[in-house]
Parts: sequence; structure tokens; C-alpha cells
Amino acid sequence: MHNHKRRITIKNNIRDLRRQQKLSQEELALAVGTTRQTITSIEVEKYTASLSLAYRIAHFFGLTIEDVFDFSEYKGENYAK
Repeated sequence: MHNHKRRITIKNNIRDLRRQQKLSQEELALAVGTTRQTITSIEVEKYTASLSLAYRIAHFFGLTIEDVFDFSEYKGENYAK
């Protein structure tokens, strides 16, 4: 049984967090070591951050990865809980 590759994008609240701190996408990107285009793609859910980038973003805001990214869609499926 083959697993068909499914594009997984995870909802997040990065845009809200960034706006609360009055940060541009460019400023956040520089702070976490990525590009503005990557931040844009993550915010509009076209791209899911790597684990290391997700950690850096969460750490930047003083939050956990679960506080920034919404994994609720994957609970109850064959994903780690």
C-alpha cells in the first residue's frame, strides 16, 4: 500500500503575531534567518515551515510551536498526537 504524497500545509497565526509586534515580513525573516518570500508563503499556507524554522519562529515570539502552528486538523489521523 503506497502513501500518495499529500501536500500538507499547517494553519498558523504568524501574520497576527507579527502584526501585534508591528513587524514587517522582512523584519521577521531577518530575525529567524529566512527570506521574506518564505514568510509570505507560510502565512498564506502555500508552504509549511521546516521543523527548525518553525522552532525559530515560535522561539522568536516566546511561544511553543503548538502556539504558533495549528495541528488540530491532524489529530485522530495516523499522525503523532
